Amino acid sequence: MASFTITFSCFKEATGQKKKERAQPFTALLRFSASLLHGMARCVSRGIHILMPPALHKQEEERKGSWEVMTTRGVLVSMLWLLVCGSGTFPAGCMAGKVPAVIVFGDSTVDPGNNNQIDTVLKSDFEPYGRDFFQGRPTGRFSNGRLGTDFVGEFLGVKPAIPAYLDPMYNISDFATGVSFASAGTGYDNATSDVLDVIPLWQEVEYFKDYQKRLKHFLGEDKATQTINGALYLISIGTNDFLENYYAMPQRRTEFSVEEYEDFLVKIAAGFIRQLHGLGARKICLCGIAPMGCLPLERTTNFFMGSECIEELNEVALAFNAKLGAMVKTLNLELPDIRLTLSNPYDVLLEAIRKPSLHGFDVVSLGCCSTGLLEMGYLCNKLSPYTCEDADKYVFWDAFHPTEKMNRIFAQHLVNDLPPLS
Repeated sequence: MASFTITFSCFKEATGQKKKERAQPFTALLRFSASLLHGMARCVSRGIHILMPPALHKQEEERKGSWEVMTTRGVLVSMLWLLVCGSGTFPAGCMAGKVPAVIVFGDSTVDPGNNNQIDTVLKSDFEPYGRDFFQGRPTGRFSNGRLGTDFVGEFLGVKPAIPAYLDPMYNISDFATGVSFASAGTGYDNATSDVLDVIPLWQEVEYFKDYQKRLKHFLGEDKATQTINGALYLISIGTNDFLENYYAMPQRRTEFSVEEYEDFLVKIAAGFIRQLHGLGARKICLCGIAPMGCLPLERTTNFFMGSECIEELNEVALAFNAKLGAMVKTLNLELPDIRLTLSNPYDVLLEAIRKPSLHGFDVVSLGCCSTGLLEMGYLCNKLSPYTCEDADKYVFWDAFHPTEKMNRIFAQHLVNDLPPLS
């Protein structure tokens, strides 16, 4: 008991017992952790043994104090790790080892460069895209840096960037722990992918089947099956179906009311998830769509109303997300062993737009690139004037896509929404 009492007194002296201080939860946690570490360091400097049983004291004496320092460091790291991970406010790395791979399907929100390898005008493999990515390299990601799925991979301890399946720089050894089949501009509806000649969702599934064959050859049948069953599957898609297809092209509007088109897309989404389940997927996170009426490009078209968010589009997004949520509940009851969850980015983005100071944003209605009114793809290039210096002050990178900072916020919410993965 003596060692416990002495140790606590060291902590008490170092921390100053600042119980009355009320900071933000994570800030307070870090301050407490720092004080805790400082207190333990003071105890070590005074030669006081920290929570070491008698049998270990003898070993410590034989090693002339070196064992104590090593043990103390282990205690410090372990305690800080538990404090931070247990807070629920900073997921990075805290879920390491929970999944063997992150596998991604979807559109430009999660395409790390597949469109680079196909004949389409919808590309972003040039500056200033990627200026804040590793080595400042444009990869085909529609952002100044990493995508939300890259951060999810990092938070889960898998890898800091999820590669594109069609990127020739990578091979199956890279894809074994994470891969994206996503294509910018695509949607649930095959007609959506036809608008800009991008990869349709059914083709993404075909690439996944090819990936499985390659993975089994690389890892062996049993380990590949474990990876496929244990991986986390992320799906981010749907906005293009409305903005590039339904509201931009006449065909679907002659066939469906907007409510009927939502039902049409939800039916495709359910079939897609059933297909993934049949191919071995068990842990699936489906992303809803953001308040698309608040994208800078849409606000620009609303100039007669002061370039405010287009509420009609936001209401469609809300209704569609609600239908996705009902579908998720149904499939969780229908499909054996599935853990399907819906991550809804709607409120996350809307909060950033309505309360930008909470996340340190200054600009919410314009993109960072060029004028920020309508530029994306080739219109956002290194010759574009007016591109901002600090993208972290902006919610949007171009007129359609979030900045790396906003992508990280999306990813933090997504990981916090996940059910137990182990």
